[in-house]
Amino acid sequence: MNRTDVAIAGAGIIGLTTAFELAAAGCKVTVCDQSEAMSEASRAAAGMLAGADPENPAELRELSRLSLAHYPEFLDRVETLSQKKIPIRTTSTMQGIHHLPPDANPLTEPEIEKLAPRANVSGWRFVSLEEKSIDAWDLAEALPTASRAAGIRLRERTPVLSVRSEGAGAEIVTAAGTFSAGIFLNATGAWAPALEPSMPVSPRKGHMLTAELPGELQMQCVLRTPNVYIVPRGANRYTVGSTVEDAGFDRTVDPIRIQELFSRAVDLWPPLRDASIAETWIGFRPGSGDGLPIIDQTSDHCWIATGHFKNGILLGPGTARVLSQWMLGQRPELDLSPFRAGRFALLPASS
Repeated sequence: MNRTDVAIAGAGIIGLTTAFELAAAGCKVTVCDQSEAMSEASRAAAGMLAGADPENPAELRELSRLSLAHYPEFLDRVETLSQKKIPIRTTSTMQGIHHLPPDANPLTEPEIEKLAPRANVSGWRFVSLEEKSIDAWDLAEALPTASRAAGIRLRERTPVLSVRSEGAGAEIVTAAGTFSAGIFLNATGAWAPALEPSMPVSPRKGHMLTAELPGELQMQCVLRTPNVYIVPRGANRYTVGSTVEDAGFDRTVDPIRIQELFSRAVDLWPPLRDASIAETWIGFRPGSGDGLPIIDQTSDHCWIATGHFKNGILLGPGTARVLSQWMLGQRPELDLSPFRAGRFALLPASS
């Protein structure tokens, strides 16, 4: 039987960033994926590094800070190993909220006009956030190449069918055969319950689109409210998202949903009325029972990391750092108790 130090199921952002950390620590790592690497929720994402989003749960604050602190080093390493650029697309976000916190400084109308010309401010107060974004497609193209260059064995179109702790490690059964590993990580996102049926994780289907806007009137910052976000991508293109649907793994792109989403974007930023819809797609974000990630050890030699919902791209490097520390027998530098799976036993039955 072939053996590796670490086996990871799932070659999305969480699986591959964790593989990166473990490989840097000297581990021999094998990553299996049922499809192509970075082809599901990771590629479908808008790429906002939205650590300051007021809609984020407070429990994510420290993990977000850790992840953002490691992002420059992470991107540099991916670019160096892959020889592919991952440019920073935007550096600020104009966030619309209904009720300003006491210490917030709302943007004035001239400031709003400078950042997002002709934005519809009706019903919103806006604040400026120092927040970067990348194009998830850039990362999806570069990270698998960088992973291979880092010595990670990437086995695409090789689903993990079952895992069993045994002796000093785990036995991993895949569609291409069986091998063993010292430790195993389930990082399959919305598909995690296939290997851990008790995990309260399900797909949150999201429709998204790319709009192309001709002309000189453009926007350079992310424009976001709880209802919709508009993310500049360069070359007069904007990513618009997104819906949140409990529709299972239905891959249908619904034109009605797309039009509703586009209408929300036009209502927030009327210049998009002159744009054309160039691309549409859906993604299956892994949503947990309470909206927080699940990061835990599930049995001897086996761990899980899923439930990152809308924040997988943001939380990838931070999750990888603390999880790899734990998997290697070190003390994680953050308290992971808010993300332990056992918390669900404390939820009311109706949850």
